[in-house]
Order: sequence, then C-alpha cells, then structure tokens
Amino acid sequence: MNKPVTRDELASAQEPLEDAPAAPVDDRAAAGARRRKGFLALALAVAVIGGGWLGYNWFFNHGIVETDNAYVGADVAAVTPLVTGTVAQVLVSDAQPVKAGQILVILDQTDAQLALAEAEAAFNQAQRRVRGYRATDRQLTAQIAMRGAEAGRASAETASASAALERARIDFERREALAATGAISGEELSSARAAYQQARAGVAAAQAAQSQALAAQTAAAGQRDANQAMIAGAAIDDNPEVAAARARLERARLDLARTVIRAPVDGVIARRQVQVGQRVQTGAALMSVVPIQQAWVDANFKEGELAAVRPGQKVELEADLYGGSVTFHGTVEGLAGGTGSAFALIPAQNATGNWIKVVQRVPVRIRLDPAELKQHPLRVGLSMVVRVNTRG
Repeated sequence: MNKPVTRDELASAQEPLEDAPAAPVDDRAAAGARRRKGFLALALAVAVIGGGWLGYNWFFNHGIVETDNAYVGADVAAVTPLVTGTVAQVLVSDAQPVKAGQILVILDQTDAQLALAEAEAAFNQAQRRVRGYRATDRQLTAQIAMRGAEAGRASAETASASAALERARIDFERREALAATGAISGEELSSARAAYQQARAGVAAAQAAQSQALAAQTAAAGQRDANQAMIAGAAIDDNPEVAAARARLERARLDLARTVIRAPVDGVIARRQVQVGQRVQTGAALMSVVPIQQAWVDANFKEGELAAVRPGQKVELEADLYGGSVTFHGTVEGLAGGTGSAFALIPAQNATGNWIKVVQRVPVRIRLDPAELKQHPLRVGLSMVVRVNTRG
C-alpha cells in the first residue's frame, strides 16, 4: 500500500524545483553581455580599419586616376620598295631585331646595272658633244674672219672693176666722137665699145661676189651665235645637256642602290610578307619594323577622370607582361583631340533619335622612360595599368 506523502515532504521536494532555473538565467545574461562586447569590438575594429583605409587613401591615393584600358603603341615603319623588281634575297625573318640601315631585302640588280651603264655612256657622250660645241665655236669664229676677208677682197675687186669701167667708158666716148670725124676706123670703135661692155660686166660680177662674201659672213655669224647659245655662260659640267645627262646618271645609280632595301629605324621585324622570287611593285608592303625603344602608351580614361590631368604629370605603369614586379615611369604628353568614338568608322550617333548616353573615353598619350624600355622591352598592343598623379 502506498504511504501518504506529508506536507513537509512535499515542501522539501518542491524546494529544489524552485531554485533550479536560477543558473541557466545567469548564463544567458553573461552570454548576452559577451556578445555585446564582441559586437562592440568588431564595430570598433571595422571603424578603425575603415578609418585607416580612408586615411591611407586620402594621403597616398588622393589625386591618382587609374585605368587598365591602356595599350602600348609605336610608329610602325612600313618597308616598301622604291623600284620594281624581283626579290633575290630576304635576309630577315619575323621577330628579328634589326638596326637602322641593316639590309633586309635585295632585289635583282641586272636591269638596274644595265640602265646605269647606259646612263654613264649618255653622260660621256653629252660631255663630248659640248666640247664639240666649243670647238665649233672657234671654227665658226675663224670662218667669220675668213668670210670678212673675202668680203673685203670682193669690195676691192668691185672698186677696181668700177675704175676699169670708168676708163672704158671714157675711152669709148672719145673714140665715138672721133669716129664721127673719120679719125678712127669702125673696128677700133667696136673694140672700144666691147671693152666698155666688158668692164660693165666685170663691175656686176665684182658686186655679186661682194654680196656673196657678205652673205657668207652673215651666215657664219648666225651659226656661231646659235652655237654660242648652247655653251654660253656655263662650263662643260654646267651645260644643260651635260646636267640633264648627269641627272639621268644619278637616277640610274639611285635605282641601283634602291634594289638593296634597308631598315629605316631600329626595331623588330613584324608582318613579313615577301618571299624570294616574288615580283614586287613600287610601294608594295614587304614587312614592318616596330621601333620598340620608341614606344608609348595610349591610356583611355573616362571623361569624368580627366578634369585634373595635364601634360607633364608623372605616371606609373604596370604591364600585364611583367605583372606587378616591374613598374614603368612616364610622363603625360597630351590628350587626344577627340574621343575614341568620335574617330570611329561607324559613329555612335543614332539617326533615328534613339540616344543613350554612354561615358566616353579620351586617349591620353604617355611617354615612357627609354632606359626602362631598354631593360624591360614592350611590344605594340600590350595591355597596361596606368596611374596618373594629378597632384603635381
């Protein structure tokens, strides 16, 4: 049989039940206090870290504009022939470094050598022809003097014939008067008349000879004047004919020299498109030479980042090729005259009126340090990270 439970036993059994919840309540309060302290410490740490980052950014990054939309560029030199010919030798290959003046391609020189020989012969012939002009001038001068002497002799003969004509006229007239009186015979009068007519013919012949001598002298003078027009005022080497022949000779020499194609600048060979035996025309693209020691960087900054960017400001750059281990230093040379979209083949404007504003980018030209480029060469088109210090 079950024994009845007394009141004291019931009270004593219930006391522990009343005191048991006290310990868990104290533990929860302590845990809440610890959580509050942790949150406070975390908030304080975040505030300290954020404040430190803001302070660092203010002191060290304030005035720095950065972009990774930047690429290496250079004035690529195109190698083109200046004369038409067949390729005889190709002495370089892609990616090969070359020096300015180094031989790249040699064209067949046979035609150029023949043209040079022909031009040399024409030049020598022109010099001899001009020397002949000078000899002809001396000859014509002597001929003019001779014609002058002949004209003088003809003039004297004309005077003599005129005197003989006057004597024959007087003699004829005297005999004609005497013949009327019968003092002389008719035969003697006929002889005087014939002598008079012969003297008149002699005068006419002398005058004709004098006119001929004067005409020959004038013709010789004209020939000398025409000859002197080709040689007057210039030495043999300065004569127009000789100068023209010399110009053709120099052109032939230049064409021969141009069969040897040389590198225009120091750089690296790129895009070689020529092969031995190929027939190339003037101006055809054979290859390119990239002057990597004269490379620059075009950094495309957003238009809102360029308010404080000025030429002459210092720039730090990193190339994806070398990573953060190499830092290049440069200087802002200037800003482009327009945005990239302004010079695009297909402008961004929409003729239908549907316009969406897009943040534009303006290329900024940055000059690199040649010493750093020599130590760490770059290539055209490589990606760069650019940081411009606008505080200067």
